[in-house]
Amino acid sequence: MSRHHKDANDTLVSSSMLMHAVGEILKRVHLDRDHDIPYLAGYSVDRSKIYIDRHLEKAFTDHLGRRHEVDRFLILHEATEKALIDSWGLHYQHAHQIALRAEEAAVRAAGIQWRDYDRFMQQWIKRADSAQVSKVPADLDLTPYLDENDGELIKVMQKAMVR
Repeated sequence: MSRHHKDANDTLVSSSMLMHAVGEILKRVHLDRDHDIPYLAGYSVDRSKIYIDRHLEKAFTDHLGRRHEVDRFLILHEATEKALIDSWGLHYQHAHQIALRAEEAAVRAAGIQWRDYDRFMQQWIKRADSAQVSKVPADLDLTPYLDENDGELIKVMQKAMVR
């Protein structure tokens, strides 16, 4: 059991424990929102940075009119995905599915309806156009794009990589 939550039963599903875990991940990563990142978010090869596309709005309004920031959920997704690829050798698609479930759980634990969050994200994913990719970090891990066999996008990205 975590020394930070001595009273919590960590064998049970716990929104507060999950939000605490997300907070711990946030403390350990450097966030960069200064680049163009196809698929909206990614990570550096050395796992030290999480990239979120510079155009993605930082918050959305749900169906009840409440505003919610999104970075922490994307950071959780990307950190989980990268750890699964690096530590367990999973293919991107498999790691992505697990990371997506972790992201969904964190969204729900924060009291946000998944359909509101997902609708917002899907709109932005559709807007992410390779023609707008002009500033890509040189250390962006290309594994997801390679595993998706997105050759044209990779060419555009490599041309736009900032050295």
